[in-house]
Amino acid sequence: MTSLFSRVVRAVKQLSSEVVVGAQCGSAVLRGAHVFTPGIIASPKCKSPVVQSMLLYNTRSACDVFLFFLRADMKTGDVVSVFSDLEGKCTRGATSFQGKTAFVGNGVSEVERSSIFCSDKPAKGVGIRMVEPLYWSPSFDGVLPNLAFLQNLPSVVVGHVLGPRPGERILDMCAAPGGKTCHIAAIMGDQGEVVALDRIRNKIDRIRQNAQMLHLRSVKVYCFNSTQAVSSDPALQTEGPPFPPESFDRVLLDAPCSGLGQRPNMACTWSLKEICSYQPLQRNLFHAAVRLLKKGGVLVYSTCTVTLAENEEQVAWALKTFPCLTLQPQEPHIGGEGMPGAGLAPEQLRLLQRFSPELTWDQTQTTAPLHCRADKDTIGFFIAKFLKN
Repeated sequence: MTSLFSRVVRAVKQLSSEVVVGAQCGSAVLRGAHVFTPGIIASPKCKSPVVQSMLLYNTRSACDVFLFFLRADMKTGDVVSVFSDLEGKCTRGATSFQGKTAFVGNGVSEVERSSIFCSDKPAKGVGIRMVEPLYWSPSFDGVLPNLAFLQNLPSVVVGHVLGPRPGERILDMCAAPGGKTCHIAAIMGDQGEVVALDRIRNKIDRIRQNAQMLHLRSVKVYCFNSTQAVSSDPALQTEGPPFPPESFDRVLLDAPCSGLGQRPNMACTWSLKEICSYQPLQRNLFHAAVRLLKKGGVLVYSTCTVTLAENEEQVAWALKTFPCLTLQPQEPHIGGEGMPGAGLAPEQLRLLQRFSPELTWDQTQTTAPLHCRADKDTIGFFIAKFLKN
């Protein structure tokens, strides 16, 4: 899917009638989505052929001019070009915008401007149905919803690297929205227990919804801060968190990170301070993960970012801080090896797995086997696998 997304680019002509959407909405369009009404920020005045002929052949009295402005708003059926606001500076309801934007394709309006910005009811539903997206990435919305869950390739690899087995007790420490949680449960044949934690309440609801949609009974979801998931009383036996030390056979720490590997990504809004803020949190989560893991258990650490500080440096720190941990080979290993610069030995770097977000435009590479090209042109991702001795 990622290779398809990046290569099938179309020559789409920009139109004079423009609609501005938020950066998040623009990213969704590049992934194959239509424009939903809440994502529309600005809808400039659109001159339809009917209105133009009125101006050409009528007397252009004051009444005619007023009629032009009354009818010039975007109407259902208008063909418009969609632009994404890269800096978040467009004022909602504006009729024009001269800021920094990116063209994402053409579509047909499903709503009128007045229903978006002049209504007491919250806007919802499809606002613009994309007919000429810049990238031809098919939408999977509503396709086999009870049987399939769409994920990026590296996110699928993580579940297999963790290697859950039927009957085991697994912990997913930062689980929302639950794609990896559900995949782990599916790999286990829904036999055992997959505990999913996240500290944000509305994200927890999303995990439950996804598990229910896929009919997974082994998933148990709790709203809890994973840094505090280890009980101070080892004798305390409770169904939910906090848990006694060594409660889980395998732990997935898909850590909060700077997310610099995510794509498509319309704009970089992170400050250096924000990017540097994740390393301490990741280490706090690591402490909890190691304590919760049984001896002989597997810990997988992953991020969707590309920085050395959040990836290889964390692995080097973990091996030094926790002598009980050793790096393990990963299966499947279709990504590239780790990046040098964190003090890890070459043989340790080969045990790590990196996926790079850089585009691969060389068409000759499309005939190469998957394992020779799967570490490029995906989202940026990192995976490390540890065994607790």
